[in-house]
Amino acid sequence: MIFRQLKYLLQSAGHNLWNFRGRNLISVLIISFSFLVIGVFLALSNNLTYLGEQLSNNLAISFFLKQNLPAKEVEEIRQVILDSTLVDNVVYVSQSEALSRFTANFPELKEIVANLDSNPFPPSLEARLKDKSVTLATITAFIDHIKRLPGVVDVQFNQDWVEKMESLSRIVQAIGFFLGVILILASFFIISNVVRLNVFARKNEIEIQRLVGATNTFIRIPFLVEGFVLGLAGSLLSIFILFLLIKIFPVYIGQTLGAAEQLLALRPLSLEQMIWLVVGGALTGTLGSASSVSKFLRV
Repeated sequence: MIFRQLKYLLQSAGHNLWNFRGRNLISVLIISFSFLVIGVFLALSNNLTYLGEQLSNNLAISFFLKQNLPAKEVEEIRQVILDSTLVDNVVYVSQSEALSRFTANFPELKEIVANLDSNPFPPSLEARLKDKSVTLATITAFIDHIKRLPGVVDVQFNQDWVEKMESLSRIVQAIGFFLGVILILASFFIISNVVRLNVFARKNEIEIQRLVGATNTFIRIPFLVEGFVLGLAGSLLSIFILFLLIKIFPVYIGQTLGAAEQLLALRPLSLEQMIWLVVGGALTGTLGSASSVSKFLRV
């Protein structure tokens, strides 16, 4: 008995999906677009978080030294830096090594540097930090202390870039969340209206079901299944399109962005993020359908 009723309910939902496939397809596409926008912002945020982690993993402070500084003084400065509880290790970078790094990173400027009368890069001591989560204030105090040492002329540190990446990632997430809420609400009302049209198209059948003793729950289930399927299909389609965008972006779009390509790249969603998108789509469809059917059954 239960299996026969379940079969009927699923068949009824299937008939609704097929008989009104035109407007159902439009619903799926709108849901897909809504969750695709959310997915794109999540992918952008993932990339910014990744870049921030890369910067953080390479967190180093470069203390530039006076040229021709005696080796004894260099070692004294190195030892002071190494004595700090913040520092893991210190590496001396000579002028020639600094020049080699620059030409390796910027080969297009190699000829310009080669035409200079002397090596413009000062020697330096690179200090790598132990704890990547140490506060900027603590690091700044440490830097100020080392800068006052005789022989230290300048400092380079990329912590501010790490924080900028993290801030930018949070902003992208906030924008994506804001747009996502608006688009999900739009999808909710569209599904609600589509299901309402489907309900009205079958109102005579529903009245007959009521006359023979069908409960509101029995009448409601096929439409809830319909909304669930529409939402699920839309969210799955959005993930598929996002997958294609992630694959296509570096080949066809990324090259036109130049230096901004790395910043605006799309990084794949985590399994948890994809599950949330799928659950969100199915839930949006189900709730939109439930809202519409409940209003009809109260009439």
